[in-house]
Amino acid sequence: MTAEWLKELWRYRELLYFFAWRDVKIRYKQALLGASWAVLQPLLTMAIFTVIFGRIAHVPSDGIPYPAFIFCALVPWTYFASTLTLASNSLVANTTLITKVYFPRVLLPAASAASGMVDFGISSILLACLLTYYGVGIGWVLLFIPAAVLVMIILAVSVSMLFAALNVRYRDVKYVIPFLVQVWLFLTPVIYPPSSVPKRYKALVALNPMSGVVEAFRSCLFPSYRADLSLLVTSLVVTILLLIIAIVYFQRTEREFADII
Repeated sequence: MTAEWLKELWRYRELLYFFAWRDVKIRYKQALLGASWAVLQPLLTMAIFTVIFGRIAHVPSDGIPYPAFIFCALVPWTYFASTLTLASNSLVANTTLITKVYFPRVLLPAASAASGMVDFGISSILLACLLTYYGVGIGWVLLFIPAAVLVMIILAVSVSMLFAALNVRYRDVKYVIPFLVQVWLFLTPVIYPPSSVPKRYKALVALNPMSGVVEAFRSCLFPSYRADLSLLVTSLVVTILLLIIAIVYFQRTEREFADII
């Protein structure tokens, strides 16, 4: 079933591009600042967090300048959070399309993840400028950054598939997502390093798959930063399990979407 499903997705790959490009145009069509929001959102968040947690609360950053420390985490986090928020409502928002035309429904949440790469790319350029400003050198570990990005995308698609499918059956899911994203942010080591977490809570941090993504980005971009290998491995395993669960659940419920929606 999964092999046939994957073959079908490959046949409809051009439709994925169409949906993704449509989402990009809709996102900035009537936005006053257009694509600038891709820079302003993480930049303003970095500024606020730097003042509150870096200057006032004196949260440690393991020897890394706090603005660079936090912005490096905000780039993947912003991508994940925005993808989850948009993708979770992607099926319900395309009710007419789903009830009248057949295509692999997973393309809709996947398109939200694909369109988010535009913002991610813009933010990454700003991140590179910030690292240059702070004189952060480039190490050989940077070669692993594509792997970190791939895991980030897989995680975003997996969680988005689950919540998009759940939102078809339970419409109050869309009200849960904003609260979930806020809580998830503070459960992820974005504003603090995992080294500052008490030992009794380290297992919970490791079980959060976004912890591994954030730590992988920091390890790749800061040569002096050493992430906990067990945390990275645990987060990767959880991400793979989420992907399997998402695929199985989505396949089982996909045939009912047109009737329920």
